[in-house]
Amino acid sequence: MEDNEPIIVGTVKIPRERIAILIGKNGSTKRDIEKVAQVRLIIDSDSGDVDIEQHGDPLKANLSLNVVQAVGRGFNPEKALGLMDENFQLIVISLREFAKPGSKRINEIKGRLIGKAGRTRSIIEDLTSTYISVYGDTVSIMGDYISAQYSKESLLMLINGRKQRSVYTYLENKAKEIKFKRIEETFG
Repeated sequence: MEDNEPIIVGTVKIPRERIAILIGKNGSTKRDIEKVAQVRLIIDSDSGDVDIEQHGDPLKANLSLNVVQAVGRGFNPEKALGLMDENFQLIVISLREFAKPGSKRINEIKGRLIGKAGRTRSIIEDLTSTYISVYGDTVSIMGDYISAQYSKESLLMLINGRKQRSVYTYLENKAKEIKFKRIEETFG
């Protein structure tokens, strides 16, 4: 292998209907990701495979895997680029684990997570300072490590049948703890 040969840091499979969003108008989104992450995205529109080729900082190249996955899981690319901050993380929860194949349970779960007019998702996002995307058979969370963990816990409570009000109360009670832990993380 030659020294200047590009390295493929990984392949991310995203739904074909999300390829156009990843590319963006006239390729603008793809170019933005490539510039920020110092990578080249090689997109196979037929399979949905996106190879990520490193052209700079290896850490940025690895972080770009999450950016591409986040776009594939329904986040808009501008929010997904937030994952280039190494303090942010992406958590993807498969809803298939909570429902039998072919059952209507996944749609019921998605409805509970989103809530009427998106209210439940919005409240959890506000209380935890995270972003949540319900897409396909998954729910995904983007945020700093501490916030994402609380967001994940609240979503799992909803998936397991807890009432929305009890989840909101849980998060409201944890709000001070979340804030304190974030400050502690920042200032050590």
